Amino acid sequence: MNKEKVERDVALNRRAYHDYFIDEKYEAGIMLTGTEVKSVRNGRANLRDGFVRIDNGEAWLENVHISPYAQGNLMNHEPVRPRKLLLHRKEISSLIGKVKQKGYTLIPLRLYFARNRAKVEVGLARGKREYDKREAIADREAKREIARAVRRG
Repeated sequence: MNKEKVERDVALNRRAYHDYFIDEKYEAGIMLTGTEVKSVRNGRANLRDGFVRIDNGEAWLENVHISPYAQGNLMNHEPVRPRKLLLHRKEISSLIGKVKQKGYTLIPLRLYFARNRAKVEVGLARGKREYDKREAIADREAKREIARAVRRG
């Protein structure tokens, strides 16, 4: 197993794939405090309501809940606070142009550790309409039925 490719998922945003079409994915580092890192390593993060805001050439992760560390002291972190994302300047400038288009937003898809660094996979997403969601569910059910029929023989 290649040590450089070892990634460990901490939190997934499954709801994002249900509510949005994901057009592009970006990997970003995330600035965390010490107790946040320990809490994330324990799997105590929730990306469900999160989004990315670009402000003054910087990307900020908003509304992501990281539970306070159980063994933390008075210097424990706030559970929901803006956290800076680490992206290259060219990536941020291209994202600014894409987000200004109608209907696009940036949402966190997963939080993971790669080479002992906390990373966030950010998706450039378009919102799904209700009929798109129903269509996706119907396709998934059809695939399940086909798989069952093939297993039965």
